[in-house]
Amino acid sequence: MPSLNVGSYIKQCIDSVTAQTLKDIEIICVDAGSSDGTLEILNEAAASDPRIRIVHSDIKSYGYQMNLGLGEASGEYIGIIETDDWAEPSMFENLYELASANAADAAKGSFWFYYSDPEKNTPFKLSGKFATGMPFCPTELASAGEMAEFFNIKPTIWSAIYRRSFLEENDIRFNETPGASYQDAGFNFKVWACAQKACLIQTPFLHYRQDNEQSSVNSPSKVYCVCDEYREIERFVTEHFSDGKRQMLLNLMERLKYDSYVWNYERLVSPLEKEFAENAGAEFASDFEKGYASEEYFPQFKWESLNLWKNDPAAFMAEMDKRKNRSFAARAFDRIRRSLGGK
Repeated sequence: MPSLNVGSYIKQCIDSVTAQTLKDIEIICVDAGSSDGTLEILNEAAASDPRIRIVHSDIKSYGYQMNLGLGEASGEYIGIIETDDWAEPSMFENLYELASANAADAAKGSFWFYYSDPEKNTPFKLSGKFATGMPFCPTELASAGEMAEFFNIKPTIWSAIYRRSFLEENDIRFNETPGASYQDAGFNFKVWACAQKACLIQTPFLHYRQDNEQSSVNSPSKVYCVCDEYREIERFVTEHFSDGKRQMLLNLMERLKYDSYVWNYERLVSPLEKEFAENAGAEFASDFEKGYASEEYFPQFKWESLNLWKNDPAAFMAEMDKRKNRSFAARAFDRIRRSLGGK
């Protein structure tokens, strides 16, 4: 459980973990110097529950905190709870039963998007193609498209558990970039790239808070943090795999990178969007030269968009503006139609 100044949420979070129906757990809280009362709440919880250990991080980096926690863990499986979220009481018992019954390297459930004002929980649906509870190897799915679809499921590293020995044997750790900036993307890719057995179920177990303004997904200032993660993925793949599997994983990486970079581009404001588009275009051009991009991993319209981006970032931006305007016009038309009594 990594924490940094989450005083408004930490009690609900720690209470949800101490109340788990799976009692034989260790609770490792890694705090990076909170000054808003977070640490006091954790100390109070630790005084009444011997399963809680508090580890102090001298570096304000989510990845560094997570690696400290991984190093402290001694359990058979490791789960992650981000401390502005909270878990249902049966989360770890259900995931552990699923993982242990299938000797899985990782077992993953679904989650709710949680909004506090007005209060609302919206369940996220995993693809039913994968969320059957049956074990499978993510890199041995039937086609390039199916592998890309699976690897492109939201990272949500906190809705899963991971066999500790699997993480250690494959040197799966977090990228220790400053702050809390998309380090889940690299960790998630490494897990699926190495896992021989993974299990997914549709049941949601975790409430994923959407209205924490300090969350990294709400920070337009972190323009290139997503790029750091893809450099780390490239390093991991090239160092840990060879031949055909290395090529396949680099092709998968490129597909995910395109989707992530589009998401990042769309959240930026001028002039950052232009700067990012130009730098990303040059990066994609370099990836093509290295042989990372393969058409079979892309829907046709995304493949065409990727090629446009690498060849002419300005034309890519113009196309994205057209797409945005078409989407805005469609939503406006839908609102008018509904206001007139249309279905």
